Amino acid sequence: MCYFTPQNFFRATLLLALNFWAMPVIIFRFLSHFPLSFLHALGAALGYIVYLSSPTYRKRLRKNIEGAGFGSSLSSAIREAGKGILELAFVWCAPPARVLKNAHIENWDVVQAALDEKRGIIFLTPHLGCFEILAQAVAVRFAAQPKLTVMFRPPRKKALKPLIEGARARENLLLAPANLAGIRIMARALRNGEAIGLLPDQVPDHGEGVWADFFGRPAYTMTLSAKLQRMSGAPLILSYAERLPHGAGFVLHFVRFEEKLGDTPEEQARAINRSMEELISRCPSQYLWSYNRYKEPRGTPANSVENKA
Repeated sequence: MCYFTPQNFFRATLLLALNFWAMPVIIFRFLSHFPLSFLHALGAALGYIVYLSSPTYRKRLRKNIEGAGFGSSLSSAIREAGKGILELAFVWCAPPARVLKNAHIENWDVVQAALDEKRGIIFLTPHLGCFEILAQAVAVRFAAQPKLTVMFRPPRKKALKPLIEGARARENLLLAPANLAGIRIMARALRNGEAIGLLPDQVPDHGEGVWADFFGRPAYTMTLSAKLQRMSGAPLILSYAERLPHGAGFVLHFVRFEEKLGDTPEEQARAINRSMEELISRCPSQYLWSYNRYKEPRGTPANSVENKA
């Protein structure tokens, strides 16, 4: 016989909460068994569902893509955003050999030339295409060559941490948290002639960036990538994974950074943003336009955007 007690109630509530937070992990692992073509088809439909059901999401996506001059790609961007969600199940949870079988590398000579310089490499990857597969593919391609360290933000939901960190921490691929300790890890990797990866369009915390135009609007932009380049002399390489139609896989592109960085943090941020704009213009429908790229970090003076406009 089971009696109601505060202890039993607490235990039941805890188990229910754990099962609830574990659901995304279970669902992702289940979905990873399906073909990528199926996940992309389902994701395209999911993209429309999210777009139609969330006014905030819809408003931000439209404002960002239309403000950048790519309004004609709106329908495609809605579908691609949904594909980007469900393909994570495949990229994170499917066996690495199966995942990378779908990753076709182009322009590797750009990376090899940088490797030959033996000064390390800084990969700059915007929220474009399937950016999660890039690090895995590069790390495997390096093989016995220098390791790759990528910076990441730990998930807010602790139950998702084992899934995300386990999916990203693959052979020859190391993780560095987005904090001071992580910056030190990345600086040390460059000193050792290794490679690092950053999302240069990720909004930094207050004090870690400057205001610089991004598609004609002031965006708070990280200064870390330029600082690491100046410190190490490592070449900058732009990279993105283009999503192919009908779940055919991905094409990984690598482009040598040609912009002159400049001397001030503002000049450097503008140069990096211009290079990101050029990359995004190659397949604008696959950029994550719903990302809150133009937000003001907490603590930033309210008039900073106006002053930099």
